[in-house]
Amino acid sequence: MASAGRRWIVVGAAVLALLFGAWVARSLLEGGGGRDAGTLLAVALPDLAGEQQAIGQWKGKLLVVNFWATWCAPCREEMPMFVEAQKRHGDRGLQFVGIAVDEAAKVRQFADSIGLNYPSLIGGYGAMELSRTLGNSLMALPFTVVVGRDGQVLLTHLGPMKQAQLDRLVESGL
Repeated sequence: MASAGRRWIVVGAAVLALLFGAWVARSLLEGGGGRDAGTLLAVALPDLAGEQQAIGQWKGKLLVVNFWATWCAPCREEMPMFVEAQKRHGDRGLQFVGIAVDEAAKVRQFADSIGLNYPSLIGGYGAMELSRTLGNSLMALPFTVVVGRDGQVLLTHLGPMKQAQLDRLVESGL
């Protein structure tokens, strides 16, 4: 009988540990709501033509900034979804901006292959430090920051976004 009681205590402790782990993982993967995006909006990076582009030029729109790289398979997989969302909702104030942790020539080639219809800026490996200041504590890709029309960070997301999640975000932010 005492053995069965211990088993239930161990099972209960394991369930609590699992729930706590899930909560910690969710906190690391998603968050960011309510922070000012001033640091991000103050950044200027070169576009694919080498021209400096200030991210702040898109303030006032629902701004989705995606840190990515051509060598990142999950990044490559989610980008066609972003292209489609930009096409469908750009006229309603949605603006995607990619920040590539990569070389311009590789980014240009990939952008052409998928018909990229939103700006991709070249951040190089320094972009990872910028993503860290925005909450990417694991320094992993893809990492997405969503900035509301008011300049506040609505969401940070580590890992690839799912279509349903993007749809909810766009509809609630527009």
